[in-house]
Amino acid sequence: MAMFRLAPPVVFLLFTLTSLVLQSSSSPVYSSCSSNKLPNKKVYTNCTDLPTLNSTLHWTYTLENSTLSIAFIAPPATPNGWIAWAINPTGTGMAGSQSLIAFKDSNGSMTVKTYNISSYSSIVEGKIAFEVPESSAEFVNGVMMIFASVKLPENMTEVNQVWQVGGSVTDGRPAKHAFLPANLNAVGKLQLVEKAATAGAPAGAPADGPAGGPAGSSPSGSGGGSAVAPSSSLGSVSAGVYGVVTIIGCLVGFF
Repeated sequence: MAMFRLAPPVVFLLFTLTSLVLQSSSSPVYSSCSSNKLPNKKVYTNCTDLPTLNSTLHWTYTLENSTLSIAFIAPPATPNGWIAWAINPTGTGMAGSQSLIAFKDSNGSMTVKTYNISSYSSIVEGKIAFEVPESSAEFVNGVMMIFASVKLPENMTEVNQVWQVGGSVTDGRPAKHAFLPANLNAVGKLQLVEKAATAGAPAGAPADGPAGGPAGSSPSGSGGGSAVAPSSSLGSVSAGVYGVVTIIGCLVGFF
């Protein structure tokens, strides 16, 4: 039987093409008001693309009972990592934050737990300063989501919010996050009353509706529609592999 052997330059070319295909299939996951759909079939009055960590906050503030309903969406630092959204009633940084942290528990299900972050070195589960009547979490297409309602003090017009992502959880405890600029700058103010008025209707709890239904836009122009766009990595890999196989066929015929 005749043996077929590719010339070294051809082997190098095929290796390079395959590497490029695999690299392009592992592009980072992004979250934005205009690219995502919420799987819990709720519509929120406002949506804000947060300035760091590819994260998004959907929210509704109900003036009558001072309740803030949120959907925080972000890709964790790794698939087995965690995401967090918090309110800091005493400052603008992480220390003092009353946090909601979502991650996979020991059986692989998503869970949300509350943490009073008393210092940068202490992340201990416990009761926080605000009542949280309901909370849940999901993990879809590389993106984690926190859904929660938080009871705030009356007459609160704004809150200091903090958000974060981490790469690992050990024995049910989130490990420290990275200290890159994107992590350190994951803080800001959320204007509750101003945005409720801007929506053009009384602020109310999230209304049931079809997934991806219209929702109010933030004053910055970010769309209020939401939902996690399906991943296209598999299609990219398939198309890339098909291209490499086609090239191999051509080269085999040529040589």
